[in-house]
Amino acid sequence: MTRALRFGAFIAPFHGVADNPTAALERDLRLVEHLDALGLAEAWFGEHHSGGSETIGSPEVVIAAAAARTKWIRLGTGVISVPYHHPLLVADRIVLLDHLTRGRAMFGFGPGALPSDAFMMGIDPKDQRRMLQEALPAIIALLRGETVDLTTDWFVLREARLQLAPFTAGLPELAVASMLSPTGPALAGRLGAGLLSLTVASPSGSGFLANHWKVAADAAADAGRVVDRFTWRCVAPVHIAPTREEARADVRFGLHEWITYFRDVAALPIGLADHADGDPVDTINATGLGVVGSPEDAIEFIERVRTSSGGFGTFLVMAHDWAAEDATRRSYELLARAVAPAFVTSPSPAERSRDFLVQRRAELMGDVVNALSAAIRDHYGRPLDLVRTKETP
Repeated sequence: MTRALRFGAFIAPFHGVADNPTAALERDLRLVEHLDALGLAEAWFGEHHSGGSETIGSPEVVIAAAAARTKWIRLGTGVISVPYHHPLLVADRIVLLDHLTRGRAMFGFGPGALPSDAFMMGIDPKDQRRMLQEALPAIIALLRGETVDLTTDWFVLREARLQLAPFTAGLPELAVASMLSPTGPALAGRLGAGLLSLTVASPSGSGFLANHWKVAADAAADAGRVVDRFTWRCVAPVHIAPTREEARADVRFGLHEWITYFRDVAALPIGLADHADGDPVDTINATGLGVVGSPEDAIEFIERVRTSSGGFGTFLVMAHDWAAEDATRRSYELLARAVAPAFVTSPSPAERSRDFLVQRRAELMGDVVNALSAAIRDHYGRPLDLVRTKETP
């Protein structure tokens, strides 16, 4: 049976530096409640410590708060910046959160994104990927209940073990983040983790996603594993409204500040600087970084990404404050009601049930008329004329 594409949100978050941080974090939690009510599958939360915009310092804490306010949506760390933490403490927090959420938590790992975070902690950026590759296997071994002895130049594990086993049978779901470097895909394949692609656009062209999957698949094969595309998540910013014109009007609220942040602070490696003097909506759409438009535009964009990548399991909207809260909530509602159904590749049970009745309507409605006529005749002792229309007996 073909599995439908799942949808969710990746909440870094991106808030204006002049915004009230308490109110902004509350909006993030309200957004997750909204996604949960819409039936979307996942919400992921970032870890950042500088820059003034991505203001979640601990995704685990936010997941605990969100879990208490939601019913079934799955909640992920997007990501734990592994070089910033001792592996034993990372594994211990994962197990705790796995219990507190009753298995709804997922755990993404990465080397850390903002250079200013690493600078403040005295970490050389050239060491961050190596540190991730050293620590993540140890974290997974601890989660499996193993005792770990390992000494590196930045952490020591001495007869280290966890005092609790995970709530989830086996292991909680794990993923490795990737942007442009092949390090993430290779590590995900080697360790048997999912892949979390934090951008779908690259200066090198649209083929980089497919190449990243090949890196993951090759690394998995070398380790005697098989990777599953259903565990691959791709992230892109999206804002939709009933019409393109409405979507463009909505994002005048905050898109320019978002682009300024990525161009001047976070330095997302995509050609935003090349469009500094143009319409910011055209910047997003022209670079292939995301989409601002109608539900039909979003469907076309996601299908284009799916085709260029070869297929993935979950599409995550990179959450943002491009629009005011009511327009943002409407965008996610349109995603759930108008976009997601386009990616169900086989008829749903509801569609099959409807089609069955359409095909058998004449026969079944004839049986209803005959049964009703018999009941009237039995009660009154004689048949009565029934008023009939094309739709009902």
